[in-house]
Amino acid sequence: MSEHTPQDGEDIDGFFSTARTAGREEAIELPAAGYTKYLFDHDDPQIAQFRGMTYEQFATDRYLSADFLRDLLSFWDELLDEPFVGITSDGVVREGLYSLPDDPATDDAAAVAAAEKVLALLTPQQREKFAHSLGDNEFRAWSNPEFVFHRVGLRLEDLGGESSDAFLALVQASLSAEGYERVREAMALNGFLGELVDLPTIMNDRSYFAALYGTPAVGGAWGWQLFGHHVAVNFVSVAGRHVAAPVFIGAEPAISDGVRPPIFEARERLAIELASSLSADQRAKAVVYESVLDPAMPEGRLHPADERHVAGAFRDNRVVPYEGIRAGELDQRQRMLLRAIAEDFLLIQDAQRALTMAEFDAHLDETWFSWYGATDGTQPTYLRIQSPVFLAELDHHAGVWLTNRLPARFHVHSTFRLPNGNDYGRRYIAEWESRSR
Repeated sequence: MSEHTPQDGEDIDGFFSTARTAGREEAIELPAAGYTKYLFDHDDPQIAQFRGMTYEQFATDRYLSADFLRDLLSFWDELLDEPFVGITSDGVVREGLYSLPDDPATDDAAAVAAAEKVLALLTPQQREKFAHSLGDNEFRAWSNPEFVFHRVGLRLEDLGGESSDAFLALVQASLSAEGYERVREAMALNGFLGELVDLPTIMNDRSYFAALYGTPAVGGAWGWQLFGHHVAVNFVSVAGRHVAAPVFIGAEPAISDGVRPPIFEARERLAIELASSLSADQRAKAVVYESVLDPAMPEGRLHPADERHVAGAFRDNRVVPYEGIRAGELDQRQRMLLRAIAEDFLLIQDAQRALTMAEFDAHLDETWFSWYGATDGTQPTYLRIQSPVFLAELDHHAGVWLTNRLPARFHVHSTFRLPNGNDYGRRYIAEWESRSR
């Protein structure tokens, strides 16, 4: 039986409610029961109305019936129309932060071969939709909701099995084994959600768009993109240097019954260990807000769709001021924990993860750690690690396809960015192009 009990004035459009943005003085405790307590009844009109729809029919229905959604998509398009700058802490892009290594020590021949195989399997009409120039603004048009917004590239579920499998083989050849498993796990959880709510034509493990950018070549500059519900990965290879950013990975629910642990279990365990180790003085700085719905938050800090995360879809140029505590004010063990959390955000990367961590280490004294909520694991939380070359965050959300109106650990969003203009490998591409002239 569902726990869905909406109150007057609480709904924004059925999926989103004012409860997720309303400050409250009382602590927000984690649900004692698991996510199954918050499943909609099968015939609840909130979800039953969409049963049998294709993803395109669902997108049309949502767009026509939801003022909130139309306003959000209009705002997103305005952001997309802005020239790319990059996320900054103060509105000023800092120069000289990224440099292509002389030898990235990675042979990307396997990824190039995988990309060429995908192209060989597509018809000319499919290739026209699938392949874009490296500087195409469509690279920035990814989004993570389950409704279709920008249709960039080809949708995996609409491709034949061989072509769809070939693209996933490209993803596998480009990422670490653990990173590929995490991406596929999030996709599988999306399929699991589709089964839970009986909407498999809207949410399944291949309801994702795929696109290629540039011409795959060893030592060249090219990339690919995969995006859809709770998964968005933007990969670029520049002179052999691999970049995966922006990355968005999430899940609702973040666990499937008895099959696998929560998707970010290790990361959250490390985060709680770090947060709970803070001294009173450290805590006073690191804990920016006492809860994820702290009424002290300024107007606009909470968004009905993004909730607390700041680096999601279409936020390529956002100004995100530093907050929390500097890494230099943490002791050695705490800095090791911070580094381990940061490295888990980079699990998706291949052997070049060490290169990105070297950039992280080089700016450790300029790295900030911020936390919202209790530090003992008894409440939903938000965390962010941010430096001139690194922005990563994890946020617990209220339900969309589950009925919990307040944030819970079984709906999680995670983002990763390369601030100051290196999302989509833009800084590396600019350097490569200057070298090639």
